[in-house]
Amino acid sequence: MASQHLGPAEEPGLNSGESELAVNPFDGLPFSSRYYELLEQRRALPIWAARFIFLEQLESSPSGVVLVSGEPGSGKSTQIPQWCAEFALARGFQRSGVTVTQPHPLAALSLALQVADEMDLTLGHEVGYSIPQEDCTGPHTMLRFCWDRLLLQEVASTRGTGAWDVLVLDEVQERSVASDLLQGLLRDARLGNLPGDPRVVVVADPALEPKLQDFWGNPPIVHIPRRPGRCPIPIYRDIVPTDRVEAACQAVLELCRKDVPGDVLVYLPSEEEISLCCESLSREVGTLATQGPAPRVLPLHPGHGQAVQAMYEDIDSSARKVVVTHWLADFSFSLPSVRHVIDSGLELRSVYNPQIRAESQVLRPISKCQAEARQLRARGAPPGSCLCLYPKSFQELEAPLLPQPRVCEENLSPLVLLLKRRQIAEPGECHFLDRPAPEALMQALEDLDYLAALDDNGDLSDLGVILSEFPLPPELAKALLASCEFDCVDEMLTLAAMLTAAPGFTCPPLCAEEAALRRALEHADGDHSSLIQVYEAFIQSGADKAWCHARGLNWAALCQAQKLRGELLELMLRIELPLSQPAFGSEKNRRDLQKALVSGYFLKVAQDTDGTGNYLLLTHKHVAQLSPYCCYRSRRAPARPPPWVLYHNFSISKDNCLSIVSEIQPQMLVELAPPYFLSNLPPSESRDFLNKLREEMANSSTESESSSTQEFGDPCVLQ
Repeated sequence: MASQHLGPAEEPGLNSGESELAVNPFDGLPFSSRYYELLEQRRALPIWAARFIFLEQLESSPSGVVLVSGEPGSGKSTQIPQWCAEFALARGFQRSGVTVTQPHPLAALSLALQVADEMDLTLGHEVGYSIPQEDCTGPHTMLRFCWDRLLLQEVASTRGTGAWDVLVLDEVQERSVASDLLQGLLRDARLGNLPGDPRVVVVADPALEPKLQDFWGNPPIVHIPRRPGRCPIPIYRDIVPTDRVEAACQAVLELCRKDVPGDVLVYLPSEEEISLCCESLSREVGTLATQGPAPRVLPLHPGHGQAVQAMYEDIDSSARKVVVTHWLADFSFSLPSVRHVIDSGLELRSVYNPQIRAESQVLRPISKCQAEARQLRARGAPPGSCLCLYPKSFQELEAPLLPQPRVCEENLSPLVLLLKRRQIAEPGECHFLDRPAPEALMQALEDLDYLAALDDNGDLSDLGVILSEFPLPPELAKALLASCEFDCVDEMLTLAAMLTAAPGFTCPPLCAEEAALRRALEHADGDHSSLIQVYEAFIQSGADKAWCHARGLNWAALCQAQKLRGELLELMLRIELPLSQPAFGSEKNRRDLQKALVSGYFLKVAQDTDGTGNYLLLTHKHVAQLSPYCCYRSRRAPARPPPWVLYHNFSISKDNCLSIVSEIQPQMLVELAPPYFLSNLPPSESRDFLNKLREEMANSSTESESSSTQEFGDPCVLQ
């Protein structure tokens, strides 16, 4: 049955010499010589042995769902989408072909580039991708790689389950919020009741297979054979090194000195440590007395943008690659040339606490599933090496079996907003692989209610419907909508883009000259206005990379902010929201911008209780300090900290700080926050002060109205 899906150049035993006239069924053009070179490499992948079984199951699955279980590096992320495209073409599907989701935007981009090359097609035509601020698809796109959160946004905005004939949910063992929710929505939709006979393929690591099988009701499973060769025996350190970066660097240099063949993959917990490791290695590898060119040191993390494609470029095939990464490459970004793995065994993750509305940076052991996936990267014949910078007991005693579900660790307000948009009355009733904590869902509902996104029945209000249109956190979307009322849309568009994509300075200046250049960008009104000033200066520089480097700014992030700002402007025009002319710097604009921010961020206000910079957060009784990179901290003494501030983030970490902070007036908070919000604040001197201020403002308003009535009352009587 499955043979009908084979392309003309993929018949068993067919080679390029016998297929000179074979044409690509997707674009009607003859196959290139490179196609046949890549085809031989594809046939050598472990997954190729399961090709016919997969196509048979995809054709005959009673529920329309097929599970694919395989290890990293087996070829499942590149081959399954191509086979699904062949299936859709053979079936004559006319909707929108095949959509493949990835939990990371960079993975979607990378796979689209690789698969377009393997299929001998043009990226942006038959094969495309959709990631934040970049849609590289066209009217003839048959195979689309997509960030899972973007697809969730699309599904929430339409009836049914979106525009696709075959949907591939890849790397679901990473347990992203969007991936888990898409599975719940698809399970509840029941594919057999949907028009067009759609298919869903769920691709995961074998460790999650039992849970998925139970969730989907025992659908057919395709098991991918293991890669040939043996897995290296891990070498464990007796103790955890005090300096992980230094230990990782020394391990890499030792491999280079031994001149053993193969590329190196280094796992560290955070982007900061990745950058430090790359800087150190780049200095050291040039001094090594080894034959051949110096190793290429390549960082791999979300902040590095499209530059991650350098991993796959053969600029000098004789040069060893040293790729330094974190959890991003646990399951994605397979590199067949990797023979050596150095693993710290840790990951740094943001975990949201709904009770105090704060994120914690948690350094924790990776799961056993992740540890095994990392070790498998060095599988081969002969096997490579795997150095674990931790004792064996560390993994056995402290590591969970599977990665933590992100739906249990993130702020659920955006998720609940999408569920309400889908008209699911009670978010708790939606099926999840792992159900979020009830208090997290309740806190999300409470926050949306404060933002006026819900009506009296708990459904989305008209305002809530508009908020759900924006690819922004609900509080930021509310501030952007409020800017329409306060006539500061231009500035708020810039700020929304910057807060989302490029939140300013995140590391200390390297020298006095850089510090002086940074201070020139700071604004007297606080960090929010400083972000607007940074963006405007960036645009005036012509988006110059050297300009950013001199000031310690992330050029790629600022470019993303520029794209996002254009996307938000286009969205506001589409839904016919009013715009305003630029007025940044004027006194009126200063007040209007503060009002717009308070309208969305009144839940994130703090008061300096003792005049020394110890801020009491209003929604709970935690005390925090300003971030070291806050503009108020960099001012020369004796500058006094502002008494009342609005903040963007509160992170519980070693310094327990508020980041991106601006001064506000408490009168503005009383005026713009819902009255019942102030009443529901926990007892504190700050709450008492605000309630007293509210009474005074109410009395003042009553007296003003009474005076106005008396002033105009006499003429009315005379008439």
